[in-house]
Amino acid sequence: FSSSSSDFVTLTALQHCAVSAAAGSSRPFPPLPAQPPIHSPRTMSLEAVRYRRGRLLILNQLLLPGQAEYEEVGGVRAAWQLIRDMKVRGAPAIAIVGCLSLAVELHQREESVKEDLATFVRESLDYLVTSRPTAVNMARSAQDLSDFVVSEVQRPDSTAESLKEKLISRIEGLLEKDIRTNKIIGSHGAEHILSRAKTDKVIILTHCNTGSLATAGYGTALGVIRSLWSMGRLEHVYCTETRPYNQGARLTTYELMHDKIPATLIADSMVAMALKEKRISAVVVGADHIVANGDTANKIGTYQIAIAALHHGVPFYVAAPSTSCDLALESGEQIVIEERPVGELTDFNGVHVAAPGIGVWNPAFDITPHDLITAGIITEFGVHDPRELRKVLIDKIS
Repeated sequence: FSSSSSDFVTLTALQHCAVSAAAGSSRPFPPLPAQPPIHSPRTMSLEAVRYRRGRLLILNQLLLPGQAEYEEVGGVRAAWQLIRDMKVRGAPAIAIVGCLSLAVELHQREESVKEDLATFVRESLDYLVTSRPTAVNMARSAQDLSDFVVSEVQRPDSTAESLKEKLISRIEGLLEKDIRTNKIIGSHGAEHILSRAKTDKVIILTHCNTGSLATAGYGTALGVIRSLWSMGRLEHVYCTETRPYNQGARLTTYELMHDKIPATLIADSMVAMALKEKRISAVVVGADHIVANGDTANKIGTYQIAIAALHHGVPFYVAAPSTSCDLALESGEQIVIEERPVGELTDFNGVHVAAPGIGVWNPAFDITPHDLITAGIITEFGVHDPRELRKVLIDKIS
């Protein structure tokens, strides 16, 4: 990992191996452009995040796949708004961008009293958590960083400057850790799917976007798919459009085409038919929030896919890092489900397509009960029966 003023980190599906290698090399990453690059409809980019100490750019995912345009994030409030607007999305990416926005602001901030700096950090983290409350990774990261700040402030030899430096370095470490975790998840998931497969090559169905654009790089459920592809054991991928925001149609297809992985886009309403007709070997989805009993919150539409998979006898997996797990909540009924603006359903590309005055219900997520996750939850620790996840995490953490 490099955080010098002359180097920056770009995180892509193709660069996930290069990040670690560059950290031990004198060869810098390409220089960060003085201004955010002008978009080009013909240029494909999976660099969801561009960062160097004191500066953060994010790929505006609302414009994909038509435009690849980067937007500078000046600090915490700017990050809150772009997360809320879904210019960046995916629980891991939300946490990383939120925390990096704090690092950017800390780098620019002059503070002589460490207690005042600690108060600013805790208030900023609490504010970032409110941007997308269902996605638990931001809350987990905020709690971890807040605990670190409290501990450091209590050290008699700490100063405002040393606290700032240690905190920025800690945040920067989240980047490489997320990529490393995702690669492990991909390996665990691929091996488990192949151990149960009845064919040499497998066909996977996935929902929403869980790849480089939703994480620091490589991806969770899409990381499993990438691992299968790199092993030469993937025949085909079916991805859902993922209404109403079309993350599957806009983003997952974008990543699959970028990596030249054979894939077919289907409407959300075609899932049951695809499971019946298309020889699907397994369903692999991500998760924004996993609770103690193994229930998961994921993009709206996941629940009905799990039901259809059970009916057709297709193994159903959830892939997510342990940072998406929340043992403080016992069941999915306790997860706060974000509701999105009505215009996401009534309008399409700025054009009103629904009858004026129609009522709208637009939850961004649904809860998949643990007993529908028939094949297991894939984390960096392995593939787990949802009912045993709590014990696994407690054992690993302790």
